[in-house]
Amino acid sequence: MSTLLQQKCPNCGGSVSFDTGAQKLKCPFCDSEFAVEAAEGQQTADGGAAAVDTISWQSDTSEWTTDETTGMRVYMCNSCSGEVVADETTGATSCPYCGSTVVMKGQFDGALRPHIVIPFKLDKEAAKKAFKKHMTGKKFVARAFKDDNKIDEIKGVYVPHWLFSCQAEGQVSFVAEKTTKRWSDANNNYTEITEYDCYRSGNMIFDNVPVDGSTKMPDELMESLEPFNVNEAVPFNVGYLSGYLADKFDVDATSSMPRANDRIRQSIADNLRKTVDGYDSVTTIQSNMTVLGGDYKYALYPVWLLTIKHKDKDYVFAMNGQTGKFVGNIPTDTKKVKTVGALIGAGIGVALWAVLNLIGLI
Repeated sequence: MSTLLQQKCPNCGGSVSFDTGAQKLKCPFCDSEFAVEAAEGQQTADGGAAAVDTISWQSDTSEWTTDETTGMRVYMCNSCSGEVVADETTGATSCPYCGSTVVMKGQFDGALRPHIVIPFKLDKEAAKKAFKKHMTGKKFVARAFKDDNKIDEIKGVYVPHWLFSCQAEGQVSFVAEKTTKRWSDANNNYTEITEYDCYRSGNMIFDNVPVDGSTKMPDELMESLEPFNVNEAVPFNVGYLSGYLADKFDVDATSSMPRANDRIRQSIADNLRKTVDGYDSVTTIQSNMTVLGGDYKYALYPVWLLTIKHKDKDYVFAMNGQTGKFVGNIPTDTKKVKTVGALIGAGIGVALWAVLNLIGLI
């Protein structure tokens, strides 16, 4: 049985959320601020008790009602009695009617509890500005990508990640080529190329190699948002989820290891390749990698997400909620291109007709 939690301000009863500027829990109604540690009754840095009585959690120990036809879970919001719908991996969401944050505590208990979380440092307004800047200079953009109502749908999501640390040993074989002589005769030009067999090996230490633990997020999208600074991560606390969405992993650590191994292997190969210089071309023939020992931890990464549907296709835009790095492709509106092309063509036609008429050819 899971406990469903809604975090409330003790002064006015409003739903509190994590404020990126203050890095504290803040009530948007009365501006009261609270230490994040208060959300779970943790100890403060000086060993004293955190002000746990400043934050109240409304809880409902009943389970989510599951719709057998869709597999979606349904919860009745404590604040407004609205219906909250989410899938089985959702760990934190918000009521679509009153905006109250709902945390399904069972999704982050025991072995499911993340070790660390990187808190959001950039808010929704920063994400919206980044999206508009991303469109700057883009020609023939469809109207859907300029709609302020659409842009306002951008959401902050904590994405589950596995972070792998290890020491690895790699061996890579290369074939390198170098032009050693050029000459010509009356009929042909000649080039003499010498091949060299090169071998490199070495050890490397890897810290916190990230692998996306959610099937909802394409690995390539998450990796394009890197790097995230894990040095700014803090011990997990449900308070950081207030005001944001969060998912529980649905790809476990064991299943994520092959992806981590591929990233480690490629990194070793790239670094060893840099030591083979002075040649015109270098081709990798074979590479091997052995992990000599390692461990992993479970983390949540902050990401701002916006999905816009255009012509039956979903276009996903994402921003690193820590650094502000923004990614996403904006399609060209072919209708606008054709319209402009026709106008340009018509303009050229009119100008040509005027010139020909002037010189008496028509």
